[in-house]
Amino acid sequence: MNTFARVLKIAARRRFALVGILLTSLVIAILWGANIGTLYPLVEVVFKGDSLPSYVESRLDESQAELSGIDQQMLDISQSLLVASDERKLAFQVEIQTLETRRKVVSESSEWLANVKPWVDDYAPDGPYATLLLIVAMLVGGTALKLIALMANLLLVQYVAERTAFDLRATFFRKSLSLDLDSFGENGSAELTSRLTNDVSHVSAGVAVLLGRMVREPLKMLVCLGGAMFICWRLMLLVMIVTPVVALVMTYLSRAIRRASRKAMEEMSQLYGMLSDAFSGIRVVKAFNTQAFERAKFRRGTYAFYRKSMKIAFYNMLARSSSEMLGMATVGMAILAGGYLVVNQETHLLGMRMSQQPLNVGEVLMFFGFLIGASDPARKLTDVWSGLQRGFAATTRVYAIIDQPVRVQEPVQPKSVARPHRTIAFNEVCFQYASGPKVLNGIDFEVPHGETIAVVGPNGSGKSTLVSLLCRFDDPQSGNVTLDGVPLKEIRTRDVRRRIALVTQRTALFEDTIENNIRYGSPGADSHAVVRAAKLAFADEFIRTKTPGGYQTLLGTGGVRLSGGQMQRVALARAFLRNPDILVLDEATSQIDMESEQLIHKALKQFLVNRTGVMITHRPSTLAMADRTIVVEAGKVSDQGTHAELQQRNTFYQSLCGEQRLSA
Repeated sequence: MNTFARVLKIAARRRFALVGILLTSLVIAILWGANIGTLYPLVEVVFKGDSLPSYVESRLDESQAELSGIDQQMLDISQSLLVASDERKLAFQVEIQTLETRRKVVSESSEWLANVKPWVDDYAPDGPYATLLLIVAMLVGGTALKLIALMANLLLVQYVAERTAFDLRATFFRKSLSLDLDSFGENGSAELTSRLTNDVSHVSAGVAVLLGRMVREPLKMLVCLGGAMFICWRLMLLVMIVTPVVALVMTYLSRAIRRASRKAMEEMSQLYGMLSDAFSGIRVVKAFNTQAFERAKFRRGTYAFYRKSMKIAFYNMLARSSSEMLGMATVGMAILAGGYLVVNQETHLLGMRMSQQPLNVGEVLMFFGFLIGASDPARKLTDVWSGLQRGFAATTRVYAIIDQPVRVQEPVQPKSVARPHRTIAFNEVCFQYASGPKVLNGIDFEVPHGETIAVVGPNGSGKSTLVSLLCRFDDPQSGNVTLDGVPLKEIRTRDVRRRIALVTQRTALFEDTIENNIRYGSPGADSHAVVRAAKLAFADEFIRTKTPGGYQTLLGTGGVRLSGGQMQRVALARAFLRNPDILVLDEATSQIDMESEQLIHKALKQFLVNRTGVMITHRPSTLAMADRTIVVEAGKVSDQGTHAELQQRNTFYQSLCGEQRLSA
């Protein structure tokens, strides 16, 4: 509930819409009660063959006569009080107090009738049928106004709910992009996608429920209960004795619904993951003929979600049935109690005073009508209660990501370093992921500006972690990565990454044109600059001759219309267009053909002049391009030197280069 309050703070930004929701809800509630209130004139006026003017006049005469009778009774008792014994005096005084209370009620009623009589005489129709026409016209007109208010209310509620979802998705996505990289391994993109789409939709639905029916229906119920209490508040309190039972049942069921909803959302996240795995790995699925296995796995997931959904439906059914049964019990008690008072013309029930005078048929029928009018909103509230509980559960899941702490923090007082820098240094750097062994254990080396280094080592030795620390995707637990002696953690992350262009083994291309993919990261670049970068990366020729639309060719998700070598050259063009001080290649040539590799090497030799290059690679031909190679083993620098030097003395480097060492 605390997290849902944060969602309501987002919704509260639409103040005028919220005021509109409240006002339209009040109009709906008042007109709802007013329509039920027409029962009284129908029963007491029209169906008795009377008109409003004559009814008011007769009620006024009755009130005056009753006041005269009360005054006479009080006079008689006062005279008897003078000669009565002490015991009788006490009884007479109680009777006088009762008569005074009754006289006050009748006097107020008489005064009200006297005030409205001129208006009724001037504007109310004569005759019962004309009165019936007026009542029907008021019913139809009131219903029309209520529907107009309802339409405005629904639109305002939907506006606030959708805008809240819009803002919440923006906040969630913004936080997702700033999460530590290992968070994507723990949560998975499918889990984040599920929370961003499915869970936020449940939050939006919860906001719509809370601002819509959870405002309208209680107001309608309060108007009806207020009307019933106006008729006979003691009888109203008597028949509401089952309310605590309703509260206990709904409290238990709301907790159960919230738990079941949270589990159902977790199952939906699993389904997103299954779909993502199956679709992204469709080549493997088809190649290994595992369609049946994927179908069976998906069926198990959907069946688990189906079971959770049925559990929610069961709790919803219990909530609705319990509420309706208890509501019917309340109405039944009211009918029995009210019927007893009317049939026997009593003012007491079970020894308790219910009213100052016996209720008439019209008052009791209107009392029943208000109770039934209150039971309908109560039933609707149980229908939407589950939606609100799902919203609570979804909000918890969404804010679990938004509130997730991030290790990489911006410096409070950032420092700046000139471009281009003079040196990059790793000073006794140690790093360990949150769940895993220590990856780097005292890495120490320096790279002057303009030098190209290669980093090699066995799998798991910490090569890619070095790149992550250089790009400040993470910070070391001890030691520092510095630019010109300034630790990266003391420089704005944006400033650090502006200096760097990264090309990885798994080329990331987006579902957009080739031109926009190259321009990605350099939005201010014009088309001529894009073409120049493509030519420098030897990508211009295949873009113009081997794609249907040239630079405007729309790539599928992940660049599926291009070969591996073509994708890498587009990625290089993107990096070249950024004009970085530092170019980082993380196994960028490990999965491409020989022709593409030669073209990329040619492009790199031209581009890396007066730039710092950091290459993680196992390809001997790429290693030969480096001015210096650093060998990392067990999280430490075990050796470093030129390509020729390491070929002569380093066993791991010799095994890496293989036969090419002999021909070097």
